[in-house]
Amino acid sequence: MTDSKNNNILRVYRTKAQAKRNYDKISRYYDCFAGGFESHYRNIGLEQLNIKGGETVLEIGFGTGHCLIQIAKSVGKAGMVYGVEISSGMLEVTKKRLQKAGLLDRVALYCGDATKMPYNEHKFDVVFMSFTLELFDTPEIPVILHEIKRVLKFNGRLGVVSMSREDGTSILFKLYEWTHMKFPNYADCRPIYVEQSLREAGIKIINRRKEKVLGLPLEIVIGINPTLPVD
Repeated sequence: MTDSKNNNILRVYRTKAQAKRNYDKISRYYDCFAGGFESHYRNIGLEQLNIKGGETVLEIGFGTGHCLIQIAKSVGKAGMVYGVEISSGMLEVTKKRLQKAGLLDRVALYCGDATKMPYNEHKFDVVFMSFTLELFDTPEIPVILHEIKRVLKFNGRLGVVSMSREDGTSILFKLYEWTHMKFPNYADCRPIYVEQSLREAGIKIINRRKEKVLGLPLEIVIGINPTLPVD
């Protein structure tokens, strides 16, 4: 990521071990303070992906599992859903939610680092990330996107919902970035250039939508893994 715009992306100042500990601690309460405002934008991303029955779908950073339930219903009994999450606490909350919904048999959960996923090449029809890509440190963004391209089928679909640095000029935006720098354990994500990052990774963009979450810019980007390099 050598472009001048991407050079402006802030770094992630906490380690992955710290992130795991933090999310483990708040896993039982996460929905109380984040689930409400995130759900609307997650749903838009899933709607635009248009997941179909029989598809094999991966969600990276599934949190407390709300999207996995929707995805599992969409793929039906003929499909299969996989989830990667760094926090074992989040995974346990999700497992109970799936079990209660009667959907655990069609979802395989994995606790680990998404930059090194244990899946074969071109396994998935769809990969989805919601409020997750911006949690990776800046040098890791092309790494995780390269790993997604590896496991995504040719012409498979990628959906990303993320805080955006596009149009980030407001006082609120600058205050948020200041908070991220000063209190990284409490504001560990930061805005990134979503569409540009996907394009640089070789993803062909088919749809992009701008929104605002709590007054901050947001991008919902849908792309495909092309059979030929993107110009």
